[in-house]
Amino acid sequence: MVTINDISMAVISLIRVGAVFRFIYCMVRLEGAEEEQMQYRKRAKNTVLFYVLAESVWQIREIVFFYYGT
Repeated sequence: MVTINDISMAVISLIRVGAVFRFIYCMVRLEGAEEEQMQYRKRAKNTVLFYVLAESVWQIREIVFFYYGT
């Protein structure tokens, strides 16, 4: 049986893998596109910001579950 914890672990894994691949994609495109460098630099920065926020939410979830004993 799949529990909420299993689902949340799968989601955070997908977020981590997706953010890494998106960052790598932006860096590769940044090397090749001279006229679109600012656009891909901004996308890479937003990807890193998204990843930091997603990890923060994950840690807050862990703190709440630890505090309330669930």
